Amino acid sequence: MESIRAFIAVELPGEVAPFLARLQDDLKKREQAPVKWVHPQSIHLTLKFLGNIDAGKVDAIAAAISEAAKGIGPLPLRLGAPGAFPNVRAPRVICVGLEGNTEGLSALHRNIERALVPLGFPPEKRRFSPHLTLGRVRDQAAPNERRLLGEAVSSLKVETSPAFEARAVSLMRSTLTREGALYDRLASAALEGG
Repeated sequence: MESIRAFIAVELPGEVAPFLARLQDDLKKREQAPVKWVHPQSIHLTLKFLGNIDAGKVDAIAAAISEAAKGIGPLPLRLGAPGAFPNVRAPRVICVGLEGNTEGLSALHRNIERALVPLGFPPEKRRFSPHLTLGRVRDQAAPNERRLLGEAVSSLKVETSPAFEARAVSLMRSTLTREGALYDRLASAALEGG
C-alpha cells in the first residue's frame, strides 16, 4: 500500500504571506546562523503531524477531521510576536505566534487529537502552542550563532499584522524535494460553527 507523509493544518489566506516574507527578510538582514527558511506561501498552522500514513487511511482521517470540526466556527486570528523553540537563547525553530481566538484553536486541536486516537494516532504529549514556522536553524549552527539569531528574533519589532479567519482544517500531503517540501490538500473540513 502507498505511504503518504501527512499532517493536519489550517491553511493561511494569501494576504498573510507578504507579511511573513517581510518578517523573514528582516531576520535575514541580521541573520547570524544558517537557517533554512520556509517559503512564505507554504507556511501553515500545523495542528497535528501524522508522519507516514497508509494511503488507505485518508478517508477515515478526513471523516475524523470533519467530526472534530463540528461545532467550531470560523476562528478570528492575527499574527503575534516572533519567537523560537525551544527558546531564544538556543533556537532550533524560528516562528511567529498567533493571537485572537486561540481558545477555539485549542478546542479544535483537542477535538482532532481525540478523533484520531481510534485510528491509531496517539495524542501529542507536548502542550499545543499555536505558531507559524518561519525557518529552522541548521544543525551545524554554533551555540554563539544561535544566541545571536535569538537576540535578533527578540529585538524584531512587529508592525500591525493582518487579521484573518481560520475557516477550514485540512489534511495535507507533504512531498519532500531538494528545493523543500511541497504541500497539497487531500481533504478539508469547513469550520462553520454549531
